[in-house]
Amino acid sequence: MTSLKVLAWSRAGVMTAALALAAPGAAETLPGALAKAYRTNPTLNAARANQMAIDETATIQRAAGLPNIGINSTFNENLLIPPGQFIVVPRQLQSQAQINVPLYNGGRIKNAVRAANGRIAAGEEQLRGTEASVFSQVVAAYSDVLRDMAIVEFNRANINNLDVTLRSSRDRFEVGDITRTDVAQAEARLSQARGDLANAESNLIASKERYIQQVGDAPDALTLPPPLPGLPDSVDEAVAVAIKENPDIAAALRNLEATGYDVKSVRAGRLPTVSAFGNLSRSDNFGSAIVPPGFPNQPSTQTSGSAGFQLNLPIYQGGLPAAQIRQAQARQSEALENQIGIERQVVQTVRAAFASWKASVDVIAAADAAISANSLSLQGVRAENGVGTRTIIEVLNAEQELNNARVLLATARRNAYVAAFTLIAAMGNAEGRDLSLDGVTLYDVKRNARLSRSSYFDWSGRKVPLQQSTRTVNTPAQDASIQGPPQP
Repeated sequence: MTSLKVLAWSRAGVMTAALALAAPGAAETLPGALAKAYRTNPTLNAARANQMAIDETATIQRAAGLPNIGINSTFNENLLIPPGQFIVVPRQLQSQAQINVPLYNGGRIKNAVRAANGRIAAGEEQLRGTEASVFSQVVAAYSDVLRDMAIVEFNRANINNLDVTLRSSRDRFEVGDITRTDVAQAEARLSQARGDLANAESNLIASKERYIQQVGDAPDALTLPPPLPGLPDSVDEAVAVAIKENPDIAAALRNLEATGYDVKSVRAGRLPTVSAFGNLSRSDNFGSAIVPPGFPNQPSTQTSGSAGFQLNLPIYQGGLPAAQIRQAQARQSEALENQIGIERQVVQTVRAAFASWKASVDVIAAADAAISANSLSLQGVRAENGVGTRTIIEVLNAEQELNNARVLLATARRNAYVAAFTLIAAMGNAEGRDLSLDGVTLYDVKRNARLSRSSYFDWSGRKVPLQQSTRTVNTPAQDASIQGPPQP
């Protein structure tokens, strides 16, 4: 990357850099919200659990190539003995120990394990993608709350201004300075502003609830988000980084590799297999055998054993191996096309996010200039209205234009930040390892895979699963109250 730029809301001169304007101890930062989601978001925790299940596939495939040992025991109590039997054994215990050791299977197990390892690696990349996706949703929810708080604040201030204008208009109407039409225009504009405020408050409540869904806690005195590092200088640079780093592309490539091993694995179905075996049998009648006179005594126990090799040479299997090979090849072709499709999607996302980010930054600068101009214009129109050279409707229009510019600025700030984060997420640089998360120990995605590969014991296991995510049913329903830094 030729240079590292940062996106601060102050980039266009529209924000202060103070991130601690809220009440001490009660403020919530964006890194803090991301840290909560990292620990307690159910989508992310479910994805981690799913990856733990995928980690076991290599061990499952490997087991087919390891020795298999078992013991079979049967106890037999003869309750009814048919007549004519010379030797009667009322009870008997038969036990057999068996061991089977695969020696050659045409490469089926080896390639199945490689395919499983490829899918494990793909799953790790998909977990990266899930992490970035959850973080993107948290950033959007966080920014939505800040935007909607600003819009509510602007609309409330607008209502206060319109209320003052209406009272002034009524006073001037009483003395005959203006007409009833001017008063009606002020009343209509105030009613419209109250409707706009109701919509803005509803949007703020919805944004707060989306925040709770993603983070697990209610938004409390949100501070302004910090700058985002690692933004590219050009769209081509962003695409180049994304092709190398995007987790979805990496996962698609890993899955493609796995399908190649799948083809090799099923081809082994036409090859011979060789295994070694051993058997040890023991029979015990507990000295209960009844032997007629003249017959030799029966031993109480008998032990036998055998060992050898077994060759299985397939001759004809009804076309099964060929069908399995064709199926695996078709899935390999599907994975190849999916890899191209995902790459196309990533390129589109990067380019669109880059354009949205750049456009929003330009809108921020334009909206900031519009606020300055509209503020000056409103002052002039009010002064001129006081001496009778401007009408009430012109004052009302100037107030509305100033409010619209403020709303545009708050929306552009949100869009710029969300687009920038979407851009670095598509570039593969918006995961826990890339962000400064408050008090978080990063999840080791490879730890469970290492534990699984080192386990050869049938009775090993993991602890009983415990819920990691937090419920939100007990959080209070949100209202349109505003907490946090004052809007500039």
